Amino acid sequence: MPLADRVRPKSFDEIAGQSHLLSKNAPFRRIIESGHLPSLVFYGPPGTGKTTVADIVAKKFNKLFYRINATTATLGDVRDILSQSGTLMGNQGIILYIDEIQYFNKKQQQSLLEYVEDGRVTLICSTTENPFFTIYGALLSRATVFEFKRVNPQELLETLRRAFDLQNAESKNKKICSDEVLLTIAEACGGDVRKAISSLENVYFSSGDRLSISLAKELTQRSGISFDRDGNQHYDLLSAFQKSIRGSDENAAVFYLARILEGGDIVSVCRRLIVIAAEDIGLAYPMAIVITKACVDAAVQVGMPEAKLPLAEATIMLATAPKSNSAMMAYNAAVEEIERGRGTEIPDHIRDTHAPDVKGGYLYPHNYPNSYVKQQYLPDDLKDKRFYNYGNNKTEKIAEAFRRKIKED
Repeated sequence: MPLADRVRPKSFDEIAGQSHLLSKNAPFRRIIESGHLPSLVFYGPPGTGKTTVADIVAKKFNKLFYRINATTATLGDVRDILSQSGTLMGNQGIILYIDEIQYFNKKQQQSLLEYVEDGRVTLICSTTENPFFTIYGALLSRATVFEFKRVNPQELLETLRRAFDLQNAESKNKKICSDEVLLTIAEACGGDVRKAISSLENVYFSSGDRLSISLAKELTQRSGISFDRDGNQHYDLLSAFQKSIRGSDENAAVFYLARILEGGDIVSVCRRLIVIAAEDIGLAYPMAIVITKACVDAAVQVGMPEAKLPLAEATIMLATAPKSNSAMMAYNAAVEEIERGRGTEIPDHIRDTHAPDVKGGYLYPHNYPNSYVKQQYLPDDLKDKRFYNYGNNKTEKIAEAFRRKIKED
């Protein structure tokens, strides 16, 4: 049995982190210790104690307990368990723990609804993905969601010490391990308790009488890098990346860039940078999208690891550039009018059938000073509508001044 399972906590007080759920006055713990057990959804990253808490909760109640994993369980497995609710063993109710419930399809989740609703089954399920997107709405409405958070290194220290002492006792060794070594392992594992204990186990068996920091660093290299291309974290990182650039925080932007690239996703970065250049920098620095495209093309051509250089350049350039979303806002304003059914009739003089400069027809701007002549372009029901507002930046203010000048002349 792996060390992580042998050292698994038996009570709430032994669990690393999650004080917002498990401290003596936390609402979740007070609910459980009151003897009331609602259906529960545990949501959070892997290795943060969701399964352990479910096990501890199940032991506190005199009910038949079943555990399944949605990655391997079938609808038949679920029905077999639900059928036990009518037996002598299940007449006190059933606790059903479903790990990774996001892998159950809608039909599988719907099969639980009747039993959860009438109380024959108390459902405890865990997921690493946002339950509001992955769990069937009717089922989710009958459960209470509790979020588990990554465990910080200091909170993990006591658990690692307990694991080390247990390993020493079971192996009948007297190896020595400093808190600095344990903290190195904890910091490298990104708040994943299971991963940290497994890493400690590897360091333990590859060490002599004393565990060293250098060996801990070597064996936990890249352990803290966590990136799921299809999960919530993927979109959270990309969102944080764009918002950091939009917020002109080049340091945060580079940090999130590094997390995404080290996670192996160069395609999403390239796409997002081009979007940012148009959406967030826009007309405040029109050359930004040209430079960004050049950096993206260079990155794709050279590939990783060298691709990080032009992508970092583009990221910092965009983060430190002036910002304007005026083009996007103008477009969105135009879409609003289209959706309201306005502007369907194009003015006759700018339709394709009219020759320039005929009486009452289209006026060719280049025939006039500054290549400008006043005439109506928008449909009659929108002729006075203003979609674009100049942004408060040097480039757009110059354009605004030029526009005002040619109209006055």
